[in-house]
Amino acid sequence: MSKSNPATNKTETSPEIRLRHAWFERLFMLGVLTITIDGVGAQQAQPIQPCVVEKPCVGEGTFASKAKSASKRTPASKRTPSRKRASASKPGSTTLSATVKGRVSGVLVDASIPNDPALEKIVALYSPKVRALEVVIGKLEVELKKGTVGGGNLGNFVTDGMRAQSTAKLGKPVLLAITNSGGLRKNTIAPGDLRAADIFELLPFENALAEVDLNGEQLLKLLNVVVSAGDALSGARIQYRMNADKRPELVSARLLDHQGREMEIDPKATYSIVTIDYLLKLASGRYSILQEGKNVRPLGVTIRDALMDYVKAETAAGRTIKATVDDRFVQTGPEAQKPGGLQR
Repeated sequence: MSKSNPATNKTETSPEIRLRHAWFERLFMLGVLTITIDGVGAQQAQPIQPCVVEKPCVGEGTFASKAKSASKRTPASKRTPSRKRASASKPGSTTLSATVKGRVSGVLVDASIPNDPALEKIVALYSPKVRALEVVIGKLEVELKKGTVGGGNLGNFVTDGMRAQSTAKLGKPVLLAITNSGGLRKNTIAPGDLRAADIFELLPFENALAEVDLNGEQLLKLLNVVVSAGDALSGARIQYRMNADKRPELVSARLLDHQGREMEIDPKATYSIVTIDYLLKLASGRYSILQEGKNVRPLGVTIRDALMDYVKAETAAGRTIKATVDDRFVQTGPEAQKPGGLQR
């Protein structure tokens, strides 16, 4: 049996080996191109990052160059972790920002530009209302200022107006008017001319007045809320003290009739008071006690309009607004003896 020549076998099989290598190379390139195309699609879905000098921008290069670089990738065993590569970057690397080109032009706004008819209609509609805000509706003798108890004389001014106008509207004496000091959005009003704008700034919300019936027990709970919250009232005389948290708390309360005489509150009796619908609608928190009231009757007027009418009525009667810190809130206990006391 003759021996085979190794050299001859190698020569005979080399074309087959070359063919296999060619097919493997084509399959590899096809796989690289597929991966590259998928990678470009993912990059296009991401926001474009600024170019770094040491690295090509996203989307740079061709498929062929990427395929070539992919074929020369470093084996996984010799790769440097990404964190190390990031730390090895040069400290002086700079980031290139995109250049935006635009065109800017200027227009001189003067009398040569005609008025916009649509805008003129809007201005004509609201101009009388704006001018009406500057109308003087009354005179203030003293500065009105919000305080920590009872809303100060600013709170007195508002609740006195509520009570007076509610009495006029209902045609019967209103024993008590209550509102929250948080709804008074102006902390001070200077003495002198009182303008409509002052009332709008003080009471910007569309809170409406309403009458509600409470029994005496509910009313005492409500007055305790008013005192502890530092809110305003008209028609009662309150004695309070400062608790350990330096907050006012109710000691005693009596109602005042239309002649200023004190009346004890009967827990079993029914009393009609006036407040704002905002407090009546609070289903939780301090003023949820009002949810126990009965016979809620809207008066059909906002607190702002009621106060405007009150000031105008006082002015028409020749009276100035004399809201002062009176004796409707009286502090008791050791704190009351300190000079200055608590600011009301």
